[in-house]
Amino acid sequence: MLSIDHPPILETRSLTWPDEAACAGFAARLAQSPALLPSTFIALDGPLGAGKTTFVRHLLRALGVQGRIKSPTYAVMEPYEIDGHAISHFDFYRFTDAREWADAGFRDVFAGPGLKLAEWPDHAAPVLPLADWRLQIEPLDTDARSVTVHAFTPHGVVLLSS
Repeated sequence: MLSIDHPPILETRSLTWPDEAACAGFAARLAQSPALLPSTFIALDGPLGAGKTTFVRHLLRALGVQGRIKSPTYAVMEPYEIDGHAISHFDFYRFTDAREWADAGFRDVFAGPGLKLAEWPDHAAPVLPLADWRLQIEPLDTDARSVTVHAFTPHGVVLLSS
């Protein structure tokens, strides 16, 4: 019998970012989607240095976040707000104990509205809800990146077509 380790993928897009400007352009186009801010969960995968945090920074800038955009590597979560919409940027790289999830109030964050962006989602997989998108970023050379976007929900499919 075939075993599936992940939920069914509803739709997939593959693309290449030849440089950081292409990453910024992709983020800017995504930021224009009216479906993004109310309630979306994007999981970001890729090795160290792939560009996960860079993509998040470009997306947050395109959404209008001002000031310093920090990596939440040690804090686990950095919150933002744009036009009354909550945005939560997570980095689960150092996440090791599922009890941290409840203690930090992350269950409430994910249950509420807003945009959630999670780097290293596999480190918190047992407690994370299903992502609308899984964005896989792989370095090709110094600047280029291979990017695969999987939509796991109907909402994720809508975002792919925006």
